[in-house]
Amino acid sequence: MLQSYLQIHPDDNIVVALQDLPAGLVCEIGSQSVTLQHDIAAKHKFSLKELSQGDQLIMYGVVVGICLERILKGGVIGTHNVVHKASSYSIQSTELSWTPPDISKWKNKTFDGYHRTDGSVGTSNYWLVVPLVFCENRNLDIIREALNESLGYPTQKDFTVNTQALIDGYRAGASVDELMDMSIVSTQDELVHTRQFPNVDGIRFLKHQGGCGGTPDDLAMLCKLLAGYITHSNVAGATILSLGCQHAQIELMQEAIRKKATDFDKPVYYLEQQQSKDERSFIEDAVKQTFIGLTQANQITRKPAPLKYLKLGLECGGSDGFSGISANPALGYTSDLLVALGGTAILSEFPELNGVEQELVNRCTSKVLAQKFSDLMSDYSKSAQAANAGFENNPSPGNIKDGLITDAIKSAGAAKKGGTSPINEVLDYGETSKAPGLSLLCTPGNDVESTTGLAGSGANVIVFTTGLGTPTGNPITPVIKMSTNDKLYQRMGDILDINAGGIISGESTIPEKGEEILEYIIEVASGRSIPAAVRLLQQDFIPWKRGVSL
Repeated sequence: MLQSYLQIHPDDNIVVALQDLPAGLVCEIGSQSVTLQHDIAAKHKFSLKELSQGDQLIMYGVVVGICLERILKGGVIGTHNVVHKASSYSIQSTELSWTPPDISKWKNKTFDGYHRTDGSVGTSNYWLVVPLVFCENRNLDIIREALNESLGYPTQKDFTVNTQALIDGYRAGASVDELMDMSIVSTQDELVHTRQFPNVDGIRFLKHQGGCGGTPDDLAMLCKLLAGYITHSNVAGATILSLGCQHAQIELMQEAIRKKATDFDKPVYYLEQQQSKDERSFIEDAVKQTFIGLTQANQITRKPAPLKYLKLGLECGGSDGFSGISANPALGYTSDLLVALGGTAILSEFPELNGVEQELVNRCTSKVLAQKFSDLMSDYSKSAQAANAGFENNPSPGNIKDGLITDAIKSAGAAKKGGTSPINEVLDYGETSKAPGLSLLCTPGNDVESTTGLAGSGANVIVFTTGLGTPTGNPITPVIKMSTNDKLYQRMGDILDINAGGIISGESTIPEKGEEILEYIIEVASGRSIPAAVRLLQQDFIPWKRGVSL
């Protein structure tokens, strides 16, 4: 029988509806009977007891809000009667105790990856074309057009939009209603691309709006981030385009690469347009050198590697009231499995850890790590407050509509992606993950800025949970999308790969789904399965400027 409501933690004084519940329904929760005072929409919450103005709301066992007014037992919880509140936290000594999940069935498993000379293993093999400044973006487009189709790499999605039909209808006098009724989108048969270089998964073009102007911190961060991509295990080499007069000079880029990898030996070609004879010659040289680089990259083939070489980025976006109940804890179980196998998991989005800091501090393996996490959170919070954009403003209208009415509720569910393992590493944006185990990475909650940062810190596969649906991907790291609920998976299955909705319906458990995720990660990491974000050419790349972004 489908469970219709859930008290997540025994200390919680609010309960989440798993389906639409009518007013007057009597809910049996532990030893209590609660009569609903209002209709409660699925994903939203009701009070387990009468609450007074100023009382704290508890969910996931932590403080997630404070009452603005009296709330009756069985009353609806919403933005009209609750505001964000999070618990304070402190650095303290704790004795870590962690019981890892059973990993016996994966101990001898491998994935087929690209082995690099620095000892890392990639899940893909890409060549990068990187502009040092936004002035080179037009040249980037020309090079992309010159190379991709001729070398057999896909350049379009699997459907076309026939705008000419609208033009013809308009010229023939069609009405607005007739134009709206026209079918102009047609699905094509899957194109078969014969790659000139079968061992190279593609050429990726990191278009951005930085490199000149801005602040020195933004410039340094951009170079550090780009260096993270160039030295990434999924990248074979790069062509770097410079205008010549910009702040992000070639020497700064080279220094950023040296700091990332002292023994860096991948092929990298630097071209400076202001030193070229003309634009045509500049483009010609860039195309030729990229082609030569591809011939070198094509010599690398997939070979078996232990699962410890997987670096899993943990991301969520378009979250809903089921995210912290289904997809996120399932991904957290996957994270624990991978950590127990000697691999790495990276938890990002610091604005969405607000309210669960104490739990994460307690899981840090040293006071140094705990202090770094605390300092990064504190500095981020202060800069947000200074811009009148505190963490409490993080939930989007879509989040709120689907039950995430405070940042602390959103955070408590988002943190579930990080499982239960000890935290071995704390990273600022642009820093590269080097320690196995669970890492915390300071990124904004903004989906693309965060996934951009995860890849820049070394994640060679990303799992992205969503309750509302989002088309986000990444240029070099395959992004696997997981739905929190059945309705979303049925409606937007074309951009999703895994469905965790069975956890809500009772058809599957969190451990079962966590194991399923790991099996799919292995297939993707081996190149045997292509996730929707890769197939649909979703290659989003937005570096985070260190201003406020939630």
